[in-house]
Amino acid sequence: MNIRRIKMRLFSLGFSFCKLYQTCLNILPSFGFLFDIDGVLVRGKTPIPAAKTAFQKLVNSQGQFLVPVVFVTNAGNCLRQKKADQLSHLLGDFSVVEDLVMSHSPLRMFKRYHEKCVLVSGQGPLLDIARDLGFCQPITIETLREKHPLLDVVDHDRRPNVLVSIFFSVVLFGEPVRWETNLQLIIDVLLTSGYPGNPYHHENYPHIPVLACNMDLMWVAEAQSPRFGHGTFMVCLENIYKKITGKDLKYEVLMGKPSKLTYQYAEYLIRAQAAERQWKQPIQTLYAVGDNLMTDVYGANLYNRYLEENSRKAAAHCRSVLVCTGVYNPHAEVPLDTRESITETVFHGHRDFRFDPGLVEPDHIVPDVDAAVDLVFQLENFAPN
Repeated sequence: MNIRRIKMRLFSLGFSFCKLYQTCLNILPSFGFLFDIDGVLVRGKTPIPAAKTAFQKLVNSQGQFLVPVVFVTNAGNCLRQKKADQLSHLLGDFSVVEDLVMSHSPLRMFKRYHEKCVLVSGQGPLLDIARDLGFCQPITIETLREKHPLLDVVDHDRRPNVLVSIFFSVVLFGEPVRWETNLQLIIDVLLTSGYPGNPYHHENYPHIPVLACNMDLMWVAEAQSPRFGHGTFMVCLENIYKKITGKDLKYEVLMGKPSKLTYQYAEYLIRAQAAERQWKQPIQTLYAVGDNLMTDVYGANLYNRYLEENSRKAAAHCRSVLVCTGVYNPHAEVPLDTRESITETVFHGHRDFRFDPGLVEPDHIVPDVDAAVDLVFQLENFAPN
């Protein structure tokens, strides 16, 4: 065989290989993204530059996602529609309202509380948020304070119609504005079995149900350092309750990352999105992209364990992808010597989630969300049309 024929043969083989490679590329997604928002896509009201670049790869000319995408945020002091509108305005012209999981979104499933009178704590349009979730009789801390002015006396300028309210549960949506008032009145409700204004009854334990959203100890906005989150408020409430009663405050449910319930809800939306687009390929892997070791990484890894231990019609894996544009500081990692008091010096997760070094070890660490999208496309050998 002469040299020319050898070259032609090699060219033919190379062409065939390239053609085979192209057919092996996936054009239908078998994976989905779970994107955190604060610290990954935006910092406060400022978009992170890499986010716009990433979404140019994820959205087609019609504003449709090329792969299933759900936004999972621990924010809870605003309506889902408002948060979705803000995100669309900052990142591009596409609708995300049906694909947005707020920390309080799973409360839609707790219908047994919807008809009862509940005390709600947080800030923003709390009554609108509660009613949108299905609660028929929500009452805010401010309304309770107005009806029982003698209860809120920490601020002397606010001291003095008494209406007896009966509360069946307390819903913690997010960090409030006046912490001392919220802490005082929530303790009053818990220690009087829902009858604030009555004397405390320490023997009434366990107390009425407490449903809490968003356990983030800290979060990142425009400031250079992390800010207190709702988890910090919860630490205060838990410690005050225990200091007074000697007993642990108990939660009926904890929602928001890293709760398994939140990831189950997000996966349900991923599958619904794929079904609506008639993507026949089963969703096998969820990629959770976040900036917080104690919420995003911990939650994704915890859910991955759940998926691997439970054989059902669900994703096979949930992979954690950590970005360096938010809470996570690549120069202050978890110490290697876990024999030291890590739970006190490092673990910022909620009291009811045990520390496990394996759960705060991300599957991947990347500079930003754009690098995260590139990485996942590469791992999945994904080439959208």
